Amino acid sequence: MSFPLLTLTAAVPAVGAILTAAVPAARRTAAKWLALLFSLATLALAVLVAIRFEPGGDRYQLTESHSWIADFGVRYELGVDGIGVVLIGLTALLIPFVIAAGWHDADPLETQSTRWRPTQGFFALILLVEAMVIISFEATDVFLFYIFFEAMLIPMYFLIGGFGDRAHSGSDENAATQRSYAAVKFLLYNLAGGLIMLAAVIGLYVVAGNFSLQEITAARAAGTLDMATNTERWLFLGFFFAFAVKAPLWPLHTWLPNAMGEATAPVAVLITAIVDKVGTFAMLRFCLGLFPEASKWATPVILVLALISIVYGALVAVGQRDIKRLVAYASISHFGFIILGIFAMTSQGQSGATLYMVNHGISTAALMLVAGFLISRRGSRLIADYGGVQKVAPVLAGTFLIGGLATLSLPGLAPFVSEFLVLVGTFARYPVVGIIATIGIVLAALYTLVLYQRTMTGPVKEEVRTMPDLRLREVLVVAPLIALLIGLGVYPKVLTDIVNPAVKHTMSDVKQTDPAPEVEAAK
Repeated sequence: MSFPLLTLTAAVPAVGAILTAAVPAARRTAAKWLALLFSLATLALAVLVAIRFEPGGDRYQLTESHSWIADFGVRYELGVDGIGVVLIGLTALLIPFVIAAGWHDADPLETQSTRWRPTQGFFALILLVEAMVIISFEATDVFLFYIFFEAMLIPMYFLIGGFGDRAHSGSDENAATQRSYAAVKFLLYNLAGGLIMLAAVIGLYVVAGNFSLQEITAARAAGTLDMATNTERWLFLGFFFAFAVKAPLWPLHTWLPNAMGEATAPVAVLITAIVDKVGTFAMLRFCLGLFPEASKWATPVILVLALISIVYGALVAVGQRDIKRLVAYASISHFGFIILGIFAMTSQGQSGATLYMVNHGISTAALMLVAGFLISRRGSRLIADYGGVQKVAPVLAGTFLIGGLATLSLPGLAPFVSEFLVLVGTFARYPVVGIIATIGIVLAALYTLVLYQRTMTGPVKEEVRTMPDLRLREVLVVAPLIALLIGLGVYPKVLTDIVNPAVKHTMSDVKQTDPAPEVEAAK
């Protein structure tokens, strides 16, 4: 039996979560360092997965398969393709920064006991989410995937509801109410999607006789699995609905602004940069892989919903007064681009969508974490409470600007490559859709630059006059993310070489080829 590298990659943060939670209450600093150590060990294993993966090799590599619930055909099956490899890498990369950025977020307030905001629990929950997200990217058994797809909601619920943002404009009681509302809304929306998906998972088993993604796709390709058209469409809708809630896609998006607004900045990054990527990843792996004909049938409607997400998210972001809610609505717009790339059914679009998942994760982490540092200094999330920050904290303002420019996909920064590929792939098959999608680019420039102008430029407000610049720990959090945004913007080939072979397999699943370019013959 080969070395279970994929199992170990998910097991290390899970073990770290248990050990961190077990640290004595008085030793909060030890719990923080232990969590950081396990996150770095997970990152090292993710790098090893990337090294061991051969882009030109089999579709699923480093596979593991063991019988689990034999009576129902459930197996413990893991395997990664190029898309899974880069998303595991993104998850393992961001978690150490999330932990370091939230170093003091769970420290008890002077008026609270250590039991009220247990530091150990905060970091243990972050590691637990990491473990569940990683195994979701690895699972090739549909039932195994479903278990962790749903299970990650529980630690996220406690992270949102139990460790909310302290920079709240209302009273402590009102803040607790808002946190509770956001956490419950997050849980109910995602549980509703999960329950519908469970019905579809059971239906898939009835039709296919097993839960193995590889066996089902092989049987469909060989023509030995006969799935009625209406059955396939209903099963597709069950899966897609759950993934669209997680993504989130309009009109199933309304939980995200509440969750990101009430969570701490590191937890907000965990939500939108890591957890939500499971939804878009699953659209590629499960919707297109298991239900190719239904995916093509639903494409026109999904493209319309993606366009609405792009334009609506950007428009609402322009009018936001809350910094974190602005980033949340911007993310809804960006997820619209990702879903647009997936269902454009072109290799450029799907490669761009996968890169967008990675680059959006990095850029949103950079912007949101710097915004979190800014908010913690002023104690307010309202844009109107800032002004002239660049004069008193130039490093903070500079990193905030780069994160914002990455969000609007400035050429030379990583998200530009992703957005460009998505639009190229969309224009190739749906030119009108591509034209409408470009409206999101214009609006992104508007909300990003207006946000920077209102918070960082102009006269220095009295409340920010003594604001300190970024400290060493905060610089160490942000600087690597900025470096990655520049590096992947200049040289994205390091990711495209891994992703492109997996995209070819996905295109083969749906039996699609790229449209031939229309070139006018020279006269």
